[in-house]
Amino acid sequence: MPANFPAGIIVVQHLSPQYPSYMAEILSRSTALRVKQAEQGDLLRSGTIYTPVPNKHLLVNPNGTLSLSDTPKMNFVRPAGDKMFASAAESFKSRAIAVVVTGKDSDGVLGVLAVKKHGGTVIVQDEATSECFSMPQSAINTGKVDFVLPLNAIG
Repeated sequence: MPANFPAGIIVVQHLSPQYPSYMAEILSRSTALRVKQAEQGDLLRSGTIYTPVPNKHLLVNPNGTLSLSDTPKMNFVRPAGDKMFASAAESFKSRAIAVVVTGKDSDGVLGVLAVKKHGGTVIVQDEATSECFSMPQSAINTGKVDFVLPLNAIG
């Protein structure tokens, strides 16, 4: 994606709570976009990728700022995609885009439903390019997915 990508991107990956995350450093090596670990109160900016903090839910507030939350785990994980997608749907309504990629279990399903309820778009990684297809499959099973694409076509 180009450095002038016209939206902010939030990544939620299930991280071990025992270790610091190096995701921002790793992602910054392969993109022209700015990459940073999310901080409480960050303003969601175009052309920036925000990565999660271990053991914190990453949420979008209606004013476009980010929050880190210690609320209980959802689907046995924190951060949870469901919490982030639902908050993005509430904040951005039809402008929210949820992308579900390879992963285990069903995190993201409730968030996908929230995004569609508010008129947003849902994109899911296809089985052929997924290492573990259960998260994408769970999203597809909702019947609310707009696009099923190979990983290299999602951006």
